[in-house]
Amino acid sequence: MIQRIQSLYLLLAAGAGTAALFYNMWKAKLSNGTESYVNASSNYLLFVLYTIIILIALICIFLYKKRKVQFRFTIFNILFTVAALAYQYYIVQETANRLAGGGVSITSASYLPAAFLPILIIIFLFLAARGIYKDEKLIKSLDRLR
Repeated sequence: MIQRIQSLYLLLAAGAGTAALFYNMWKAKLSNGTESYVNASSNYLLFVLYTIIILIALICIFLYKKRKVQFRFTIFNILFTVAALAYQYYIVQETANRLAGGGVSITSASYLPAAFLPILIIIFLFLAARGIYKDEKLIKSLDRLR
């Protein structure tokens, strides 16, 4: 289970998802001297998406005997992560528009490192899917030799 490299990639993807869930993704300094933050915990749908991403990655680790199912779950997880990434940037844009529409101007705004963790999750999930595919290919070739 953990001896396989794709299990390590899935565990790293779950860890990156957990970090993305709890850290701030965007910070804006406002003209009235306050700061506004966006994180996954402040939006219900984004929180649910990241929780699903983490759970699927952890479940995939224990599906090592069912490689086809593990591969499909990993591909679905990549799609969920792409959706979470797009929705995350939509939420940031919506928050910026809401702040600007509320009569407060944004003096400076920046994405924080946690905003780029979904890209890291996608990379880890892709590497895991590639490892799962290679394992399946190896098993098929060994079955052919028997």
